[in-house]
Amino acid sequence: MASSNWPAVDEADLPHGYAITTSGRVSGVHEAGDVFKEAPFSDRERLLMDNALTDATRATKVRFNIYIGDLGSDSAAGVDALFPSTPEAARSVLIAVDPNTNSVEVRSGRDVAERANDRVCQLGATAATSSFRQGELIDGLVSAVRVMAAAIGRV
Repeated sequence: MASSNWPAVDEADLPHGYAITTSGRVSGVHEAGDVFKEAPFSDRERLLMDNALTDATRATKVRFNIYIGDLGSDSAAGVDALFPSTPEAARSVLIAVDPNTNSVEVRSGRDVAERANDRVCQLGATAATSSFRQGELIDGLVSAVRVMAAAIGRV
C-alpha cells in the first residue's frame, strides 16, 4: 500500500483570507495594496465564488476571472488596461466591478471572443446587476459566471 508523507491541510494554519473548499482544495483571496484587518468576504462567500469559477472554467474551457476594485473615472478604459494582465487573458472572461462607481464591465479574450461574444457578456452583466441592486455582490458575481457559462456552453 502506498503512503504519503504530506500532512493534511489544517484550516487553522492557513494564511489570512484562505479557506478549504468542499473539494479539499485551498482557495485564497489575493489582496492588492494594504492588507485588510478582516477578510472582505466570509469563507462561505469565497467558497461560493471559487466553486462557481471552477465549475464554469471546467465546463466551458474558458478561464473566468473576477476583479473587484477601483477602475478609475472611466471604468471602460480601466478594465481595458487591466484585462491584458489577468491570468490567461487570451482565453478568458473578466468580470470587473467597481463598487465606488457601481459599474460592471465584462471583457473576453481574443481566443474565446466567438463563444464569449457581446451577447454573452451582456447576459453576465445583467445577471450581476439585479443582485447588486439588492446589495448582494457575491451572489451577483456567481449569477453572472453561471449565466455566462451556460450561454457559452460545454466543450
